[in-house]
Amino acid sequence: MEYKGSAVYDDDEFLDNYLSRRCRAESPNNVIEKPVLMELIGEVRGKKVLDLGCGDAEFGVELLGQGCSFYEGVEGSLNMVRKAVNALDYTISKIHHSSMETWGFPEEVYDLVVSRLALHYVENIEPVFNQVYNSLKEDGQFVFSIQHPVLTSSVQSATKSARTDWKVDDYFHTGKRVEPWIEKDVVKYHRTIEEYFQGLKRAGFKIEEISECRPRRENFKNEEEYKRRMRIPLFLVFACKK
Repeated sequence: MEYKGSAVYDDDEFLDNYLSRRCRAESPNNVIEKPVLMELIGEVRGKKVLDLGCGDAEFGVELLGQGCSFYEGVEGSLNMVRKAVNALDYTISKIHHSSMETWGFPEEVYDLVVSRLALHYVENIEPVFNQVYNSLKEDGQFVFSIQHPVLTSSVQSATKSARTDWKVDDYFHTGKRVEPWIEKDVVKYHRTIEEYFQGLKRAGFKIEEISECRPRRENFKNEEEYKRRMRIPLFLVFACKK
């Protein structure tokens, strides 16, 4: 069975396994992707924030703790929505159960739109970029991370339980990929770095930074894990401005 987008998180067994992996001390999300993302986002105090593919809104709790004035999340998984609503109880926030492709974006509302590792599940990304652009105030930020295209190009590396090498293949053949992930077949969409860049430009964005999230030694307790993560980029982060 193939799971598209956030639907896989409504499988209870998968969700439990995913959350246990994400909460590991040296989860790549925590020690590689997040520090770069936060650095590019900068100060959030007083800002209205939209989070696309917000998951359990743990990130939203953190942003509210840093002083953002309002947090709004869009999430397609009902399991994740329930967790998000519970996590954000008694905060200035709102969660919508919707895919980002079908959600009705308001115009010129947000200071910051963020998305963490969700946009590679979207088949047609340019309409989403256009909607994000229209939803931002003047000079608003759009900062998002995706799985690095060298990984989404070929799923053959994902079939190995302990990777010692990675295969990059069919890089310029973009489109649907079915990746075995935590014992489920999950649909993702591969795009080249150039396609992301050009799509953002066509939407009107100024691309201010692109980061491949080079691992930082100080974030790792284990030397061998650090050396392994230095071999290939896992994430790509774009920081854009309206």
